Amino acid sequence: MKGLYLVTPDWDDTDKLLAATEQGLQAGASLLQYRHKTASEALQQEQAKALLALCRRYRVPFIINDHLTLCELIDADGLHVGGTDASVAAVRSLLGKDKIVGASCYGDLELARHSAAAGASYVAFGGFYPSRVKKYAVTTQPDILTRARAELTLPFCVIGGMSVENARPLVALGADMVAAISSVYQATDPCAAAREFVHLYSS
Repeated sequence: MKGLYLVTPDWDDTDKLLAATEQGLQAGASLLQYRHKTASEALQQEQAKALLALCRRYRVPFIINDHLTLCELIDADGLHVGGTDASVAAVRSLLGKDKIVGASCYGDLELARHSAAAGASYVAFGGFYPSRVKKYAVTTQPDILTRARAELTLPFCVIGGMSVENARPLVALGADMVAAISSVYQATDPCAAAREFVHLYSS
């Protein structure tokens, strides 16, 4: 797992969501996560199924944020869990060894250690910068990537206010993936915006 980790915004307009997402996939996004915190169950199912079909066309893994039942219902490629969601160990036990399980570890290296031991496929650190989407304390320091790399072997993702400029020094410190929402979905040209993130890993 390496490159742009595209995360969806809270858009109810499915056609608009699919169009922008496809531009990101065309640009070379490596993973897609469906995250819609305010959608009804029916809308979540509609959007997730449509996004899964899109990901299948582009051969990109499709991850569901938080909703284990939805992940199992549509047979998505994996689940991302936060600090207040189901434990990594429980999710791994339920989904089996072949699914992707990601874990938010914020700025907590000990949590990353526990997540890795419990079977996480990758861990996410952040927020590093203020986000236009999520509200959290911006307390994660870049040196956590250096410390984590010294002892963990699984991929790291960085999140929180990720522009290409913000992400560049974190990629230089070893971030395997950069998670982006607004920087791609709110861009005038989502394909071009996504391509800039992709190029962080090709230079």
